[in-house]
Amino acid sequence: MARVIVKLGGGLITDKSEYKQVRLDRVDAVSAVIRELRNCGHSVIIVHGAGSFGHLEARKWRLSEGFDSEISEEQELAVTRVRSDMDDLNEYVIESLRSYGVESEVLPPRYWATGIGVDFQGDLGSFSRDPTEPVPITFGDVVATHDHTRFGILSGDHIMVRLGKEIPDVSACIFLLGDADGLMDRPPDEPGAKLLKTWGVDEDFSDSHNSEVDVTGGILLKAKCASLIARSVEHVWLLNGTTPERMLGVVSSGQAIGTRVLR
Repeated sequence: MARVIVKLGGGLITDKSEYKQVRLDRVDAVSAVIRELRNCGHSVIIVHGAGSFGHLEARKWRLSEGFDSEISEEQELAVTRVRSDMDDLNEYVIESLRSYGVESEVLPPRYWATGIGVDFQGDLGSFSRDPTEPVPITFGDVVATHDHTRFGILSGDHIMVRLGKEIPDVSACIFLLGDADGLMDRPPDEPGAKLLKTWGVDEDFSDSHNSEVDVTGGILLKAKCASLIARSVEHVWLLNGTTPERMLGVVSSGQAIGTRVLR
C-alpha cells in the first residue's frame, strides 16, 4: 500500500488578502483528485494551511511570538478566534471531500500536539490508516507550549515533516501551491520566471514570501521542510494546486510539471 501526504497551501484554498475568503473551486478540484487517488488504492493524509482564516488575526496579535503580558487579554481572544476560524476552514474541506464521496476525520493539533517547530510533541499514530478508512485531516493551529511562551503556532509544514518521517509506507509528499508551478528562479509574477524542475537544499531560489500576511514562513519554510522529508520519502514535490491532477503523475510515474525536492 502506498501512502500519499498532501499539503493544501493556505494561499491555494483561500484569498489571503481577504479575511475568511475560501476558494471553493480549488478545494473541490483537489477533492476530486483525492477521490481518484483513493480509488487507485492509495492511503491519503491531508494537511492544510490557514491562509486568510488564520494568518491575519495571528499576525495582528503576534500569536507566533507567544504570550505577551501587555496584550494578554487580546491574545486570549485571538487564540479562540483563530482556532474557530481554522475549524470553519476545515469544515469547507471536509464538506468538499464528502461531496466527492470521501469520508474524513479531522485531528486538530490543539488536541494532540504541544510545542512548535519540527520537534513538537504529539502522537501521530492516528494518521496511519488503510485506504478504506476515513482520510485523516489536520492543519496549522495554535497549540500550547511548555515554556514561558505558553502558546504558539504549529505550522502545517512542520507537521508534514513529522508525518513524512514517522508514518510508514509513505511514497509521496506533495505540497500544493497557489501561485506557481513549483519553486521558481524569481518571483512567479515577474517576467521570465522559470520553474526549477529539481531543487536541493543548497540551491538558491526566489523567496516571494509576503511577511505582511504569512506568519509561518511562506515558500522558504515549505522548501526547507520538503528537503527534510526528502531524506525519508522518495517523491517530494511542490506542485501548482490549481492543476491538482498533476499529483496523479507523481504517484503513477514519478513525473509531473513541478519541482521535485531532492535529499
